[in-house]
Amino acid sequence: MFLSYSAKIAERCLSCHSRLNSSFCDLSPQVLQAFEQIIHSHFYPQGTVLFIEGQAPQGVFILCSGRAKLSINSSNGKSLMRMTELGELLGLNAVVSGRPYEVSAEMLNDGKVNFIQRDAFLSFLREHGEASLRVAELLSRNYYIVCDQIRSLALSDSVAEKLAKLLLGWCEAEGKETERGIHLKISLTHGEIAQMIGASRETVTRVLGDFRSKRVIGLNGSSLYIQNKAALERIVNF
Repeated sequence: MFLSYSAKIAERCLSCHSRLNSSFCDLSPQVLQAFEQIIHSHFYPQGTVLFIEGQAPQGVFILCSGRAKLSINSSNGKSLMRMTELGELLGLNAVVSGRPYEVSAEMLNDGKVNFIQRDAFLSFLREHGEASLRVAELLSRNYYIVCDQIRSLALSDSVAEKLAKLLLGWCEAEGKETERGIHLKISLTHGEIAQMIGASRETVTRVLGDFRSKRVIGLNGSSLYIQNKAALERIVNF
């Protein structure tokens, strides 16, 4: 494993304030109490690699705080990535199928992560139908996420359209209305954004500059403001 550092965190799932916002931990108290018996909670710093593409599945990881990225690479050096959501089960597809991890997972910033060994997780699912149904829902959701990314990459006509779709998605997920526009906290580099939409870093920088000059967006350090959401929607629907 590539977990370079960890510190044990003693916080119970039942008392976690983020539990209702997560995708798996919002189970019934009885099932969640059983789940607590098999998790190992740790704190990992930015840059920690949780697992790598092609590695045999050791278990699943639940992101309790912080952010992580999933990436997949080709033999010619190209890569695609997406950011994870709070409460997402990382490595779920590989653990259920028994096949190698199909992506790599890396912490984008410091965060708490729950780890569950594969055998313990599968036994837990066999014993608790509620949890098994939730996993089925999450696997279906993963399928739709992949389909949506394929649709954006393969069917969008331009990098501007791909980038507009990405920004609009971020607006829906985490945008906050302010006097300057819809505020987004961006912790990604232009290169990482490029990996998310299958473009080059230089092209992403150029398109962002074009959006800024046309007052579609505003930039202030790591803060991005969507000043003209309608303009982005016109690009997507063009």
